[in-house]
Amino acid sequence: MTSRQQERRAVITGLGVVAPNGVGADAFWKATRQGVSVLDRISREGCTGLPLRIAGQVRDFDPRAAVDNRYLVQTDRFTHYAMAAADQAVADAGFTPDPEQPYAVGVVTAAGSGGGEFGQGELQQLWGKGPQFVGPYQSIAWFYAASTGQISIRGGYKGPCAVVASDEAGGLDAIAHAARAVEHGTAAVVVGAAEAPLAPYSMVCQLGYPELSLADRADRAYLPFSPDAAGFAPAEGGAMLLLEDDATARRRGAAVRAHIAGHAATFTGASRWEESREGLAAAIRIALERARIAAEEIDVVFADALGVPAADRAEALALADALGPYAERVPVTAPKSGTGRAYCGAPALDTVAAVLAMEDGVVPPTPNVTEVAHDLALVTGRARPAELRTALVLSRGLMGSNAALVLRRGEPS
Repeated sequence: MTSRQQERRAVITGLGVVAPNGVGADAFWKATRQGVSVLDRISREGCTGLPLRIAGQVRDFDPRAAVDNRYLVQTDRFTHYAMAAADQAVADAGFTPDPEQPYAVGVVTAAGSGGGEFGQGELQQLWGKGPQFVGPYQSIAWFYAASTGQISIRGGYKGPCAVVASDEAGGLDAIAHAARAVEHGTAAVVVGAAEAPLAPYSMVCQLGYPELSLADRADRAYLPFSPDAAGFAPAEGGAMLLLEDDATARRRGAAVRAHIAGHAATFTGASRWEESREGLAAAIRIALERARIAAEEIDVVFADALGVPAADRAEALALADALGPYAERVPVTAPKSGTGRAYCGAPALDTVAAVLAMEDGVVPPTPNVTEVAHDLALVTGRARPAELRTALVLSRGLMGSNAALVLRRGEPS
């Protein structure tokens, strides 16, 4: 590590959210803190006759009010969410890019499902009317890189840009990638993930996941760590953050929301949930080592919480392996049980929730879960006040990726 890297430290200065339980960080946090569950029957056109019935839908979002029309017509819903959340994050940070330094700001996103709704519409035009009715944006709107590209173009951000393709855990890996860019000299990076998997073709693809919940009742669809766990309910939405160098942010008077203290990623293979115990535990240990903190310094864990018995058991055991006896005492929460699992967007939303929990001094509850089947101090029912200085955010992907991110509470400027 160079002396310049040692001098630079990545911090979070801005938060942006488009989620099923609220648009904007304030609305999202109010619902998350209260343990509100917004899982409901899927009402999206063309999606109501499928075996997947319950999900977390973003309802209070008007893309026409959030995205200029020229970008709106060439992008899918998942990019609309990402662009709106990116605008929020930049505004929240009070950050104004220097027009004379366009290469100082980068963009990093992660995506798992891409623009399925846009792509399906264009293919229906192709099959129903002919190739002359397919628009030119079909070539880019469905692509995983679309959100990074459009946020970069729209904001004039010409710095290091990337798309992280590492399964659902990519939501955390993207943040780590952005943090490294800041440590290497980039002034700021807009980073996060947003998904829009609630379209007919996308939903049919998801039916191939054995971990998907096909429950008929919203309050029974997603019950992680519960004796009644039977899969996860999917969701749309996500979050974007603004990362900057600590010293630079303070010089301009920005509020430092949190420090990116440590991260690690491992791989254990698709649906090999028993093996994910070892991989997730390794990611936790390495992230703690990189953050230079002991297990007992973790004040709250935002769990991956897949809602599959074997996966939940593996996660509980991974925490025991990595944190030792302390694993049974540290508060654990899974707010996503009330909103659904937004694939790559889920750990990005958990990261925002972790930042706000540390600021507010409270651990949000795990909605709908009343009984815990594992040796975890899972917070259920209502929020729990606590002095929170350090948070651990976990994520695993259906294809086998594992990631752990350690956050430290920011100090007032």
